[in-house]
Amino acid sequence: MAELRCRKILFFGCLAAVTCGMMYAVYLYTYHERKFWFSSRQELEREITFQGGSGLYYYYYKHMLTAPSFERGIYELMRDNRTVSGQTINAVERLSLYPELITSLLYRITGSQDVIEPVYFYIGVVFGLQAVYVTALFVSSWVMSGTCVAGILAVAWYVINRPDTTKVDYAIPLRDNWALPYFSCQVAALTGFLSNNINSASEMFCYLLMSATTFTFILVWEHSHYVLFIQGLALFLLDSFDLVPSRKMADIHKVYLSSLFLAYVLQFQNPALLSSPLLSLLISSVLARYFQVERASDLLCETKWQDFVTNRLLCQECFQTPSQDFFLRLTQASVLPFYLLVLLICLISTLQTIYRRLSGEPMKMNLRLEDGRIGEQPEVIYHVFHTMLFGALAMVFEGMKYLWTPYVCMFTAFGVCSPELWVTLFRWLRLKSIHPVVLALILSTAVPTIIGFSLWREYFPRVIAELSELQEFYDPDTVELMNWIKTHAPMAAVFAGSPQLLGSVKLCSGWTVTSLPLYSDIDLLRRSEDTYQVYAMRSAEDVYKILSLHKTSYVIIEESLCNELSHTKGCRIKDLLDIANSHVVYDKGEMYSFSKHGRFCHEIKMNYSPYTNYFSRVFWNRSYHVYKVNSVISFQY
Repeated sequence: MAELRCRKILFFGCLAAVTCGMMYAVYLYTYHERKFWFSSRQELEREITFQGGSGLYYYYYKHMLTAPSFERGIYELMRDNRTVSGQTINAVERLSLYPELITSLLYRITGSQDVIEPVYFYIGVVFGLQAVYVTALFVSSWVMSGTCVAGILAVAWYVINRPDTTKVDYAIPLRDNWALPYFSCQVAALTGFLSNNINSASEMFCYLLMSATTFTFILVWEHSHYVLFIQGLALFLLDSFDLVPSRKMADIHKVYLSSLFLAYVLQFQNPALLSSPLLSLLISSVLARYFQVERASDLLCETKWQDFVTNRLLCQECFQTPSQDFFLRLTQASVLPFYLLVLLICLISTLQTIYRRLSGEPMKMNLRLEDGRIGEQPEVIYHVFHTMLFGALAMVFEGMKYLWTPYVCMFTAFGVCSPELWVTLFRWLRLKSIHPVVLALILSTAVPTIIGFSLWREYFPRVIAELSELQEFYDPDTVELMNWIKTHAPMAAVFAGSPQLLGSVKLCSGWTVTSLPLYSDIDLLRRSEDTYQVYAMRSAEDVYKILSLHKTSYVIIEESLCNELSHTKGCRIKDLLDIANSHVVYDKGEMYSFSKHGRFCHEIKMNYSPYTNYFSRVFWNRSYHVYKVNSVISFQY
C-alpha cells in the first residue's frame, strides 16, 4: 500500500514538473511573438531581432541547412575563409557551434523541412531547453523538500524574476541559453546523488544523468569549466569535512575528469580545458586534498590584456556590480527575505554539523523529522555552499546573477516548504506550548500557500498583460542598411564596424567581416580595437592604413557610438580609445580628450580633404554611414 502511494506521488510530481516546463515554454513563445510580431515579419526583420551579436550563431545554423549535406557543412565550417577577412578559421572550435550542428542535424533527419520553418525550429529548440531548465529546478526543490509544492513555487519565482534569471528574452542564440539548462539538470542529478535516502537504482540513474549533462555542458559553452570550478569548490568543502561518503566524491571526480577529457577531444584539443582551474582543483583534491587559491584568478582572464581591450571588458555590464534595482526586484517578489531566512537556518545547522564532525561524532544516515538537523543532509549542505559561492560572485559581477538567481528561487522554495527546516528552527527556540513537529508541518503548508496567493494576486495580472500587450520592435534603419548591403555590395566585399553590428551583417548578408562579437578570443578583440579606431581622434591616413591592413572594402560608422552617451564615466567607446591612444589630459580630477586631429567619425562627415582622398560615402541614413575604402587614393584639395 505504501509503495503504491509513493508511486502515485512520484507520478503526479513528475506530471506537475513536466507541465510547469511546458507551460513556461509556451509562455516564452507567446511572449516572443507578441514582442517582435515574429510571424508577420519578413526573414530579414526576424534575423535582426537576434540582438547583441548573437545572430552570428544563427547564421551558421542557416549555413548548415543550405549545405549539400551535413558532412559537407561541417567541412566548410571547419575551414571557413569567408567570415573573418584574411583568415581561415575553424568556426566550430572558435564559436562553440555544437548546438547549431546538432539542431541542424535534427531538422534534417526529422523531416521538418515541410512542417516548420528553420527559424521556428531553432527558437523552438531553445525554448524547449528553457522548459527543461525550469523542470530541473522544480525537481531539485522537490527532492530536497519532499513536496512538489516547493517545485511549483520555485518555477513561479523563476518566471516572475525572469529579467534576472535568463537572457533568453532578447538574445536567443547565446551560448548561455543552450548550456545552462544542462547545468540545471546536472545540479538536479547531483542533488539526488548526494542524498542519503536514495536506492541503488536511483543513484545509478542520477550518476548517468550527471555524467551526460556535465559533458554536454562543457561541450556547448566555452566558460562552463569555470562554473564547474565553483561547483567543485562547494563539493571540495563537503569532502574536506567528511560530510559526504568518499565513494560518492570519487564518482563525482570521475564524472568531471571523463567529461573534461571527452570535451577536450571534441573541442579540437582546447588548451583552455587543460589549464582550467577545475582540472587543477580535481588533481589537487585527489593528490593532497588542498588547492591553490591563486588559480581562481583565471576566472577573470586567461591572457594579460592591456589598454583598450582590458578596459572595454571591465566596462561590460556583466562585470559591473549589481544595481539596487536588482535587490529591490527580488525583495518585492518576496524571494530575498525568505532566502536570507532559509540560508541563515541552513548555514547555522551546517556549521553545527561541521563542528560535530570535527569533534569525531559520525553523521546520522537516517534522520527523522523530529531530529531537527536540516544541516546534516549532504544535498542541503551542498546547496548552502553552492548558493554562497555563486552569491559572493554575484555581489561583485552583474553577469553572475544569471547563475545565482535561479538557484536562489529553488533554494528558497525548498526551505519554506521543508518541515525539517522549521523543526530545526523550533528546536533551537525550545518551544513548549506546541509540539515543534506539529507547528513545522502547519507552517510548511501555510507559508508557501500564503506566498503563492500573494504572488498570484500581484503578478498573475502582470503576466497576462505582458502576453496580451502588442509590443513593437522595428528597426527600419538597420533593415535599410542590410538591404543595401545585399543589393549593392560586391560578393568579395569586406565590412568593418562594431562587432555587434558585424554579427548582424554576417547573418543577414553572409559577407566577410573584419571581426566578430566574441569576448574570449584575443585576436578578434585586437581586431575590434583596430576597427573601433574610426571613433578615435586619429588622422584619415592612420585609419585608412589600419582598415587596409584588414583588407576592408567598406566601413560602417554608427551614430549611436559616435555620439554615445553613457552614465558610466570613461566607458564610452571613444573614451576607451582616447585613453588607449594617450589622447587624454587630466585637470583637477577631470578627464578631457585632446589631440591634434579631430574625432574621425565627426570629421569624415564634413566631406573635405584629406578624408575624401581615402574614403567615399556610398550610403547613409539616420543611424548609419557607410564609406567605401578607396583602393586608389585620389588627392583632392
